[in-house]
Amino acid sequence: MIKLIIGKKGTGKTKILIDQINETVKSTNGNIVCIEKGDNVRRSISYKVRWCDVQQFGIEGFDAFYGFVAGMLAGNYDIKDIYVDGILRIAGRDYEALGAMLEKLDKLTGEDATVCFTVSADENELSDNVKQFLK
Repeated sequence: MIKLIIGKKGTGKTKILIDQINETVKSTNGNIVCIEKGDNVRRSISYKVRWCDVQQFGIEGFDAFYGFVAGMLAGNYDIKDIYVDGILRIAGRDYEALGAMLEKLDKLTGEDATVCFTVSADENELSDNVKQFLK
């Protein structure tokens, strides 16, 4: 399952993400992963969350990001929640490519895991293949 937190820069997306992560820690029966570029979120989330900085792994672009997440899921079947702060900073501002990657991730995760992204954009900027994941 894919979830999106959208809004322009400075609208509180990361704060919402941090709150969701820390709430999930209290209720999950699986592992939680937080992915970001840099370490902005790291100090604000529980030590129980596996934190990853994509810069350490040389992740650039949506295909590389998809492969990174697929590898994580293949290596750990207990991952139930993945939180991604700033997907456009990680992979670029190509909304069509973002939508295509979201579609692939949605098929990969199914009902087994939830992947939540912050996206710094207005809803009207997003392509239709991204908007389908707004709920």
